[in-house]
Amino acid sequence: MHHDVVIVGGGPAGACLAWSLARRGLDVVVVERARYPRAKPCAEYLSPEASRILADMDVLGDIEANGAAQLRGMAIHAPDGTWFRGDFAAAHGFAGFRDRGLALPRTVLDTLLIDRARSVGARVIEGVRVSDVVRDRKRAIGVRTAGRDRDIRRARLVVGADGLRSVVGRRLGLVRSAPWPRRMALVAHFEGVRGVGPYGEMHVAGDGYLGIADVGNGRTNVALVVPTHRGRDVAGSPDRFVDGWIAARADLARRFSGARRVGRTLATGPFGVRARRAWAPGAALIGDAADFFDPFTGEGIFSALRGAELLAGELLDEASLETPHGLDAALARYDRARVATFRGKWRVERLIGAAVAIPWLMNRASRALGHRRDMADLLVGVCGDFVPPAQVLRPSFIFQLLTASLRAHPAPGTHALGADA
Repeated sequence: MHHDVVIVGGGPAGACLAWSLARRGLDVVVVERARYPRAKPCAEYLSPEASRILADMDVLGDIEANGAAQLRGMAIHAPDGTWFRGDFAAAHGFAGFRDRGLALPRTVLDTLLIDRARSVGARVIEGVRVSDVVRDRKRAIGVRTAGRDRDIRRARLVVGADGLRSVVGRRLGLVRSAPWPRRMALVAHFEGVRGVGPYGEMHVAGDGYLGIADVGNGRTNVALVVPTHRGRDVAGSPDRFVDGWIAARADLARRFSGARRVGRTLATGPFGVRARRAWAPGAALIGDAADFFDPFTGEGIFSALRGAELLAGELLDEASLETPHGLDAALARYDRARVATFRGKWRVERLIGAAVAIPWLMNRASRALGHRRDMADLLVGVCGDFVPPAQVLRPSFIFQLLTASLRAHPAPGTHALGADA
């Protein structure tokens, strides 16, 4: 079998790319090892700018009709009990596609997106695992599937949209693991968590952090991120590990008293995947397969959608798929566009990752941002993908943050904003 494009993985990145290309008449097949609806360990957060791409796909209305939660911003709690909050709708002069983010379970989101790809002609093969990339010398020319569906599917282009442990990326030698930080995540849904409002929450401690967010229909996404050396403790019972971590913190334990877990706790990681480049002759990487540092900033789904949009923009040039040379030139342009688009955000992610890993630094930053709401709004806007990262990377912002951290000295355990998150 020969196709224009074979996409390995049918999550947001793969589905968005399949929709973009199939609606232009290309022969696109998506090979997905799971079957829909599928659960995925994910924070399930869609930034305000993600709605622009979802609107382009004509699926935003369906997402909201399925009960997606509306998020106004983020509230970050430091190890010493201080916290700050930032809003997407703020006075800094930057505006996203919408003034709110969305959140809903991946079982719903992924099914809606892949069905949208199907509706424009993409073929989706579920329950089939890709085991290798087929090459002619150094050029990818297809994929090999495993199990009872063992087969070779040839294509002019192979796309790896298959996540952190991308078969495509590893077989082609494109990805490497970052040495730091080494973290893993445990994700579950709960009902009955107290005090869950229109803000996503991050609770940072010395041994990890916990994310809490409404995902609609009475459910709360609870994502615990811990160092990978806790893997043995987690392996015994992920449910028990999450419950124990929450129970050890009185403020969180009160909120989860009487809450009920829905389904099982899912694990993923380790994080820290970076492609040295996101293409090889005849192949490309998008989404988490190309880059995933840490889930704290919650940019994963938007990055997946935006990366697919960038790749589709290059491939839809009339000459891109006509010859191997034209295709590879388009892939090289995609990689340059990807780096230019995400470079600033990658730098912000690493700065935040360093702060999260160093409790005293996180405490200082939290106190400063609690007293400088304008700066907090800018930072949350960067995480919302509509404020340019340069706004928080410029020397004046960093200087003001350092100055504010020296002036802000609330007693441990107090709330810098003076109101509940």
